[in-house]
Amino acid sequence: MGGVLSSVFGSGEDAVATGTESEPSRLIKFSSSARWQLHYNETKESNKLLVVDFSASWCGPCRMIEPTIHAMADKFTDVDFVKLDVDELPDVAKEFNVTAMPTFVLVKRGKEVERIIGAKKDELERKVSKLRA
Repeated sequence: MGGVLSSVFGSGEDAVATGTESEPSRLIKFSSSARWQLHYNETKESNKLLVVDFSASWCGPCRMIEPTIHAMADKFTDVDFVKLDVDELPDVAKEFNVTAMPTFVLVKRGKEVERIIGAKKDELERKVSKLRA
């Protein structure tokens, strides 16, 4: 049965905290649409802010802002930070109408409350601070 579930939902490696061995991050990266959907559905039951970072491995501005996202995830422990690669999960990117990277979608109770397009770290931090309460 476990093999069937793994083939449907993917292995546990499809949702990993990013960071270094010495300093794990609170930023969770999803590589499986099914695992992402499970996590997303769980957040709909909570008033907790979810920040979804849509990025791509080839995107320079995405790589530039990544340390800032890790720092925000560590600073705002009451907020969920998730990273999705648009090339790995194009269906999720399409569902959220993502057309540029990086795009940050801020979600509460399953509803988009803000969207930031581009590596605008000050704007992102301001909006996360405002909406996390």
